[in-house]
Amino acid sequence: MSYHSNLQPKFNIAYIKLATKTEGPFTRTCIWFQGCNIKCPGCVNVDLQSLEPRNIVTLEELLNIVKAAKEKYDIEGVTLSGGEPTLQKELHVFNQEIRKMGLGIIMFTGKNIKELDDELIESVDLIIDGPFIESKLDEKRILLGSTNKKLHFITDRYTKHKDYFDNEVSINEITVEDYIFINGD
Repeated sequence: MSYHSNLQPKFNIAYIKLATKTEGPFTRTCIWFQGCNIKCPGCVNVDLQSLEPRNIVTLEELLNIVKAAKEKYDIEGVTLSGGEPTLQKELHVFNQEIRKMGLGIIMFTGKNIKELDDELIESVDLIIDGPFIESKLDEKRILLGSTNKKLHFITDRYTKHKDYFDNEVSINEITVEDYIFINGD
């Protein structure tokens, strides 16, 4: 890695689920970032909206977490969620390193794809964009929230798996350890 340890990008992480089948096709690691400046009414992740430090992790630490998930769970890719992932400076650097591992990247954003930096867009395989609009609740597709949200296939990696989202049946996972974590749709 070309970053000096004190100059590495840092990311504000709310949660990480090392292996999930509910945040996109295949087994994936999902990273929920802390902080959102969009604050959609009816947001399912209200606790992730606060623009405050939660778990500050360096690029190297975050990459090591994903590497460990790949080795232990044979993940196919990473899903970036939040909060608002695009608020993380240098997210494209993390994505480029993930791609070097052969992993796919799906990113949820409340922004419109036209608002995103080209470097960030080109660093992912699939972008699901648009704010959550409570009055446009999507009951035909999973994970997308509202009908205004669009799937943008930046690469061909997930084009054959578009039907994953065209599922009217909600998928949830419940993890019980020293905490209870529920994710999915």
